[in-house]
Amino acid sequence: MTSQKTLLKALAGEVQAVPPVWMMRQAGRYLPEYRATREKAGDFLALCYTPDLAAEVTLQPIRRYGFDAAILFADILLVPQALGADLWFVPGEGPRLSTVTAQGDFDALKPAEVVHETLAPVYETLRILTRELPAETALIGFAGAPWTVATYMIAGQGTPDQAPAHALMAAQPALFDALIARITAATIEYLSAQITAGAEVVKLFDSWAGSLTGAAFDRYAVAPTAEIIAALKARHPDVPVIAFPREAGARYDGFARATGADCVALDNAVDRQWAVAHVQRDGCVQGNLAPSHMVTGGAELVAETRAVVQAFAGGPHIFNLGHGITPDADPANVQLMIDTLRGG
Repeated sequence: MTSQKTLLKALAGEVQAVPPVWMMRQAGRYLPEYRATREKAGDFLALCYTPDLAAEVTLQPIRRYGFDAAILFADILLVPQALGADLWFVPGEGPRLSTVTAQGDFDALKPAEVVHETLAPVYETLRILTRELPAETALIGFAGAPWTVATYMIAGQGTPDQAPAHALMAAQPALFDALIARITAATIEYLSAQITAGAEVVKLFDSWAGSLTGAAFDRYAVAPTAEIIAALKARHPDVPVIAFPREAGARYDGFARATGADCVALDNAVDRQWAVAHVQRDGCVQGNLAPSHMVTGGAELVAETRAVVQAFAGGPHIFNLGHGITPDADPANVQLMIDTLRGG
């Protein structure tokens, strides 16, 4: 039976007069109800690992805005933690991890197949959501792509240019390749379990893909994504996969064909007409309104929302931002975007 969920229709290649809409980081700090729930949890990781609360913050933007999809509330760094890395969050600064920079660090990691011991609460969150979400709302699971996750595991935190990961790649290629392989295997296990628990779509976030070029992009952005998608399709052939190689530039061209992704998410630096000609020709695209419009609002938000819809109207499209919504966004501007999208 063909799904009536608009997001799944778009991922199956259907062109719709009004594209489905959701936002990256739609459950987040811009919402007062999220801040209240996080305070109740005590800290970010407790929120991720408490299924009732994680489900609650996933549902909050659905209740408020009626998005066409909910995305699991979790974090891409839960996979390194499940592999044995120490993970903590510094208030006002972000995540910190124990590092993998030598063979001994890698040898201390756990095998991929044991990640479920740590990640079981995430699967319970998904099971709750399958019961609680409205019938028309699709449920998206996700993970970080191996390159992006590796950059954090090597540096121990986010970095502006991913220099520590590039340095390890050059100095110890065998160790670097082994780390990518371990993350890839763990990600397959994680996403497969998410699907079993109820995710109808999964997304791979390669937030730092743009710092890879040439053969390194093929080897560490394209190849692991293709391996993950092939494994998931073998286990769950009807579940679509969205890939987001952020800031890939010209390398967005052909990414769906090279990886098997059902949809490619576009950052807001991508020229829309170019994307129609070079990316949407291969299937569904997602994006790509600049998140800054959620802060500034007004007539420019309305005009840009309409421009995104018009640009991609000739093919399958999921409306989204080109990156995650920022904490300083005005919730009223999100409503304005949705009203513009659905009301013309």
